[in-house]
Amino acid sequence: MITAASFPTPELALRSSDPAEQTRVRGFAQHQAAAAEALRRRLVAEWPGCRSRLQRRDLLAQAHADLVQWRYELALQAPGRPGTGIPLDPQRFRTTIRDGGPNYDRIGYLGRLRDGAHWDPATRTFQSGRPTPASEIMLRYGQLAQARFDNAGWLPNPDVLQNVVRIPSTRRQILGNRLVRGDAARAIADELTARVAARGRDTSRMETGGDLLYVVSADPDDADTIFDTALYLLADADIGDSAERLRLLQHVRYLLFQAPQTKKGSDAVTRVFLVGVGAFLLGRAPVMQSDADLRCMVLDQNHAIEMPADVPLMVAAGPVRRRGGAV
Repeated sequence: MITAASFPTPELALRSSDPAEQTRVRGFAQHQAAAAEALRRRLVAEWPGCRSRLQRRDLLAQAHADLVQWRYELALQAPGRPGTGIPLDPQRFRTTIRDGGPNYDRIGYLGRLRDGAHWDPATRTFQSGRPTPASEIMLRYGQLAQARFDNAGWLPNPDVLQNVVRIPSTRRQILGNRLVRGDAARAIADELTARVAARGRDTSRMETGGDLLYVVSADPDDADTIFDTALYLLADADIGDSAERLRLLQHVRYLLFQAPQTKKGSDAVTRVFLVGVGAFLLGRAPVMQSDADLRCMVLDQNHAIEMPADVPLMVAAGPVRRRGGAV
């Protein structure tokens, strides 16, 4: 049985220092647990009837699509977004990145995530206020991204760091997301402002000042390839032992967070999908790392595969056997 314990609340969702508001936000884990348990039961019922890898892949793809719809329906019921961000638009939860353009996620200092911050038009940033878990985690990952730039050596463009996704047990590599700073980030801020304005939204307080640093989602063709590869890896995941299955799930987690499918909601969908599929394949429910998305988006693949929340499962599964086809 999958419970809310598998879904620690991401720090990025905690945008208030008010304990009552934080409690309300943490309640979303109940929705995720129910959806993940429904997915686990669906796989128990339908997986044995799949006679080929393709049929298993199609089952997983449909399950993922159903979760996208689930997240959209929850967005329709949501009271709105707290804080100073752009108002919630439920349609964004089913708009694909191919149709809506790449996701631009700013990391580093974001004053709008601080509780009680005030708008400074001169710097186009939110200033002062009290730190929140959201503001602190984004500041930390901005520092980690900057450290990657500092240690990257020569880059074709010193303001762009391209992540390359390696497919386990193969030599295949696919271009993933990008970390962008400097003049390239300034161009993104201008494009993002124009995009939001074109949707009829108020851009007068969009935080586009300060030291800009963005995570830019992968090209849609590359993202589709990464996503499809992840599903095919899962389609064969029931062949190995517990350690091999867990290792494969860790790689698939990185792939899925590198290949978001929609403008909004991909994080929750990916978490539910991974816990539901993981519980089915491992026989026990995994616990999602609270910052799993940021780890996979910002860190390189070598440092994003294993996460602290995996340790109980890794201890129970034992070491991965090194053999042909092992992950």
